[in-house]
Amino acid sequence: MASKWTPIADRDKYGIDFIYRSAIRFALSKNTITGIMGIVLTVGTEITSVIREWGVIWKKLYVTSNPDFKIVREMMYELMTWRKQIMSGTLPADEMKELKQKVTAKIDQGNAILGLDLVVRDDSGNILNPEITSTIDLYRAHESATDRIKQLALNIEYKNKRSSSRYNHNLYVTVKNFVCRIGEDADLLMTLYDGKECAFISENYLVKWGKEGLMRDLDQLNNLRVVFADLGSKDLAREKVYLVCQTIRIGGMELKEETRNVRKSHHQNMKRSSDGLRRPFGVAVMDITDFFNGKFETDEEKQHFIPFAQCGERDSLDAVIRKIISAREISQKECKGQGLFVSIKLLHGDQKQIREEYAHLVSPFTSVARKMGFPEVILPGDIRNDLYLTLVSGEFSKGSKKSERNVEVTVKVCNEKSQTLQNCLSFGAGSEPMSEYRSVVYYHEERPKWMETLKISIPIEEFYGGHLKFTFRHRSSNDNKDKSEKPFAMSFIRLMNENGTTMSDQNHELLVYKVDHKRYDETEVAYFKLPSTREELEQRVNDSNYNINQIGVKQLSNMFQTNGIQISPKDSFTVSTVVCSTKLTQNIDLLGLLKWKLNPENLKFNLLALMKVDGEEVVKFLQDTLDALFDILMQ
Repeated sequence: MASKWTPIADRDKYGIDFIYRSAIRFALSKNTITGIMGIVLTVGTEITSVIREWGVIWKKLYVTSNPDFKIVREMMYELMTWRKQIMSGTLPADEMKELKQKVTAKIDQGNAILGLDLVVRDDSGNILNPEITSTIDLYRAHESATDRIKQLALNIEYKNKRSSSRYNHNLYVTVKNFVCRIGEDADLLMTLYDGKECAFISENYLVKWGKEGLMRDLDQLNNLRVVFADLGSKDLAREKVYLVCQTIRIGGMELKEETRNVRKSHHQNMKRSSDGLRRPFGVAVMDITDFFNGKFETDEEKQHFIPFAQCGERDSLDAVIRKIISAREISQKECKGQGLFVSIKLLHGDQKQIREEYAHLVSPFTSVARKMGFPEVILPGDIRNDLYLTLVSGEFSKGSKKSERNVEVTVKVCNEKSQTLQNCLSFGAGSEPMSEYRSVVYYHEERPKWMETLKISIPIEEFYGGHLKFTFRHRSSNDNKDKSEKPFAMSFIRLMNENGTTMSDQNHELLVYKVDHKRYDETEVAYFKLPSTREELEQRVNDSNYNINQIGVKQLSNMFQTNGIQISPKDSFTVSTVVCSTKLTQNIDLLGLLKWKLNPENLKFNLLALMKVDGEEVVKFLQDTLDALFDILMQ
C-alpha cells in the first residue's frame, strides 16, 4: 500500500489502529487491492500491486544513487520469478503454501527498506481484515510482524557474511552481442584463463555464431548465459585471471573476397574448399582479476566491451592470447569497434544454492562450464567421469609435398575392437555431443600449435580397453585435391595403464605412424600392440638390448610397423590430459585397496599404503574407500 494517504507523523496523533483501518479503506477506494477482505488475497495480484508501487520508488533510488537500489532490484526480480511460478498453476498445495510465505516475507522486508507501511498478516500470510479483527489482535500481529522483519534482516546479514566464506564460487556470464566482420559462420569458445601459468582453467562454453551477425540457433536469442562453476578460494586468489573468447571461422581456407581485401595470388583462381574447415580468426580477452579479488563489484546489468584482435596469417590462437596479455590494452579504435559485449556476476555457493538464491539469473537452461579439475569441496553425490584432452602441438615432415602441410587432426574414441564410440566428444558447455572432433587448420605450418581442449564423457566400463585415436590429414585449398586427400599418419594413446590406473594428468608425447592406404585397414587392431608414446618406445627398445640414441631411423621403422602403418621417428604429436573422475583413480596404492579382493594376500600392504595416499585423492573416492574398508571389516 502506498504511503501517500496520510503522514507517518499522524500515527502518534491518531494511533496505530485508526491509521491501519484508514489505510485499508483508502486502498479499497483506489482499487489498489482487489477482492473482499477476509478472503485470501490472490498472491499473484498482490505481487503485481507491489511491483508497481516499488517501481516508482525504485526509479527515484536510481536517480539519487541510493545503495538500496540494487537490493530492491534483486527483490523485485525474485518476486517476478515467484509470480511466474504461481501463475503457471503447476505447483502442488504444499509448495504453493511455502512459496506464499516466501512472497509475503519478501514483501514485508521490501516495504521496511522503502519506508512503506507495514502490512499486518496472519500466520498463513493473509492480510488481516480490520473490520473483523480486534484492536488488540491487530496490535499483537503488528508487533509480531515487526519482530519477524528484524529477524529476517539479521538472517540476511548473517547470510551475506557466510557467502563470503563459502568454498564454492561461480562466475555468471551473459553474452549480450558479438560485433565482428567475418562473413562466414563461426564458433565462439569462451573459457577462463590463468595468465601466469598460461593455461585454461575451465572447459569451453560454445556459442555458434552465424554469418548474418546472429547466433545460429535463434532459440538462444537473449539466452546466451553460462555459469563457470567449481571455482574455489585459490582460484579467486590467482594473480591474473582472464575471460577469453576464441573465434574460429568455419569455411574455406581463405576468407571470401567480399569480407576483406586480400592481395592477389594464385590461390584466388582456384576453387575454394567448401568442406567447412575450422580456421583461426581472432581472440577477445578481458582481465577479470579485480572482479575475482573483490576490488570491483560484479553486476549482471553492467555491460562490458571486450575488444577483438584478429589473427595474423601465421599466428596461432594461443600466440594471440599471450600477445594480448603481455601487451597494453586494445582500444576501440584499434579493434575498429569489433568485440564481444558481456555482463558478469560472481555467485557464491554450490549449484543447488545458486539456483535457489539467484533463480532470476540461473535457470534450468543455463549452461554450466565446469572447472578442469575438482573443486575445493567435493559434495556427496557429485559423481564425475570426465576426461579433458588438449591438442598441444605437432611436428610433421613435408613428405611428398613441396611445402608444409595444412594439418587437420581428427579425434575419435575407440574400444579394443577399434570401433568408434558414438557421441562422447564435445567442445564443452553448450555443445552437442559428437562422435569425432576436427581441429583448427593452420596454413602451411610445419609445427602447428593448437592448444585446443575438448571434453570426453564415456561410461566407466568403456575406459577399460578404450583408447584415443588421432588421424592427420592434409587439407587443400582446392576442392578436387582436398577430396582426394586421405590421412597421411595416425597416433593413439590408451586410456588405462597396464597396472589398472587411469592415464596420468600430464603432457604425452605420442608416436606418429605413417599410413600406407594400400595396406591399411581402419578396422584392424594390430596397431594396438605397438608403443603409443615416446616413453613406451624407449622402454621397448631398451628391453630389446638396443640404445635408443644409437639405433638408426630405418632400423627403428622396421622394428615398429604392422599392416600398413610404420613409425615415423622424426614426426611427433603432443597432447595433454586431465582426468576428473570419482570412480577411476590414478593412484596405484588406492587402487590396490579398492580392488583388494583380487589379491587378498596383499591386504596388509594395501592398508599400509593407504596411509601414504594424499588426502585429496581419498576424498575423491571417499564412498568407495569407506565401502572397501567396511567390506574388509565384515570379512
